[in-house]
Amino acid sequence: MEEDLKAFRRLSDILDTLRKECPWDRQQTMKSLRYLTIEEVHELGEAIVALETEPHKPEATDTTTSNLKKELGDLAMHILFYCKLAEEQGLFSTADVYNAISDKLISRHPFIYDKEHYHGEGWEEIKMRERDRHGVLDGVPDSLSSLVKAIRMQEKVAGIEHQSPVTTLPLDDQKHFHDPDHPTEQEVGDLLFGLVDWARQHGINADDALCGANRRFRQNHK
Repeated sequence: MEEDLKAFRRLSDILDTLRKECPWDRQQTMKSLRYLTIEEVHELGEAIVALETEPHKPEATDTTTSNLKKELGDLAMHILFYCKLAEEQGLFSTADVYNAISDKLISRHPFIYDKEHYHGEGWEEIKMRERDRHGVLDGVPDSLSSLVKAIRMQEKVAGIEHQSPVTTLPLDDQKHFHDPDHPTEQEVGDLLFGLVDWARQHGINADDALCGANRRFRQNHK
């Protein structure tokens, strides 16, 4: 733990120095960092997929592990950078951010931290009560990719309604399409949505599956 805290303080000190002495870091704002953070999240996602899909050879594992460590570091730096910008503006402190997530984790796990008042509520039910939401899908960001949004919406509906399948669409294209030779955009969209749900029922994240397929396709066409 002491080593972790030492490493965190080192990064914090470096960011303080860069904020004062580096022209680029000095001019950054939360808005200017936003698109860069999004890029870092995608790079981290690719590093995670690579770790799971690359051949399990020592040299490949070393490379993918090193890459994952670097991408995690990039994202960790961005988070701390936002905290420091917030402190400069008098919005909140870094400690406030970490205490907020700690408080959330405790409140979201009453079956561990508040067993006396836990009555079997599901994860989504606890979240809805916490945030006073009107619908289970209120918290799904519009900016998510369509595939990830479909996954999250289905997970949330299944979690709040305690049901496994959330769609009843047939996956056989001959049954699904009115005219298989001339499918409509709506029919294709409904079929894809149903396929995402079918994968979820079998414990498969459709986005992870597609990421892996994309990597295999790219490798086979080098």
